[in-house]
Amino acid sequence: MDEAPRRRAGEHRRDAAATRLRLLEAAQDLFAERGYDRTTVRAIAERAGANQALLFRYFGSKQGLLTEVVARGGLEQLRSTPPEDLFETSLRSLLTQSATGAADRSLEVYLKSVGRGDEAAGTLRELGKGYQNALAAFSGAEDGALRADLAMAWLLGIGLMRTSAAREPLASADPDTICRLVLDTLSHLWSAPPDGTE
Repeated sequence: MDEAPRRRAGEHRRDAAATRLRLLEAAQDLFAERGYDRTTVRAIAERAGANQALLFRYFGSKQGLLTEVVARGGLEQLRSTPPEDLFETSLRSLLTQSATGAADRSLEVYLKSVGRGDEAAGTLRELGKGYQNALAAFSGAEDGALRADLAMAWLLGIGLMRTSAAREPLASADPDTICRLVLDTLSHLWSAPPDGTE
């Protein structure tokens, strides 16, 4: 193969990878801001500076794009985080992303999209089930799934109050202070006997 065609092929691959990444990042931001239903393919393509046809070529559909956004953040966090650290890691991610512009907005995407739209439901259910299973296993209690759901409800409620409703004083509270208060209280949820007796 001549050098020029080889160089052009390499440039095309780099351009394709860059465009794919821009589409993922644009979708992540828009899903987090508007939710799955209110985010259009056109808006994602416009924010990414790409053609809509490329979105379908790389991801197949808006749902395929959501799956990748969730897998890139939330599902990867599940795979890479020990169960005992999962709640704190998720909470810190949720608390610091708005202040720092952190790349992983998967919990925000979950918050804005869960319960809205059958098309998105399977992907979001997979993420929620994964967190529930990991937290339930960590609790080790017979009613571990219930405890995991209660912990997740608190986590998502904090996320809604801080990022969506921007409710003060929570919206501007120090992440370390929030984590200390939440984790101290949460330790009782993990250790309380199932029947509520001491």
